Amino acid sequence: MTIQITGYSISPFCLVLFHVLKELGLSYEFTQPDSFEEIKSPEYLATKHPFGKIPSLNDDGFQIYETRAIARYLLRDVRAHSVKLGTKTSTVLIPSDVQKAALVEQFISVEASHFTRTLSKLIVQLVFKKRYGKEPDLKIVNETREELDKTLDVYDKLVVDKDYLTGKFFLANLHIPYTFYAINIAGESELWDKRPNVSDDGRTLVNANVGKILPLNIK
Repeated sequence: MTIQITGYSISPFCLVLFHVLKELGLSYEFTQPDSFEEIKSPEYLATKHPFGKIPSLNDDGFQIYETRAIARYLLRDVRAHSVKLGTKTSTVLIPSDVQKAALVEQFISVEASHFTRTLSKLIVQLVFKKRYGKEPDLKIVNETREELDKTLDVYDKLVVDKDYLTGKFFLANLHIPYTFYAINIAGESELWDKRPNVSDDGRTLVNANVGKILPLNIK
């Protein structure tokens, strides 16, 4: 049975999963809810996501939600099948070395708690509100810019002499959709440009990977 993803094609969280699925070479079916009201319906809450969010994944009857949990599940599932078949997957989104894997998990936590948590508030105001004909809340925009400024100062030090935070492209770097939205759609490139390390890192990630996962109507 094909993996089934439920969500919205423009959602950064869904784009993260598209990226993981592509990296792992997995086929999938994608379904978009008919309306935002649908994901709050009793049926959706009972069968897809109890908090009325996206994305949600069904793999032959196994249901799981939350982006990073889904990504880890997909990676472990591919590894399990590879071991069972005696084959080796060429994609290493989390390294087998215990200490390197711990660093990836550390940066996944950093990305979720400090980077994406902040940046997502800015993207909601400057991308998605405008997309649906609403005016952004400038107070939230300015406060979030200040918060993101501090976060990127730390990131600029973390990525010195490293590619993609951990030295290679791993699961810690699947903030690509949010970085793309910020630089290319929201017009916030200045936040990156004044920091040479995160600017190079962010643009390298976006240029190398964004074309694989973004729907044409977003570019």
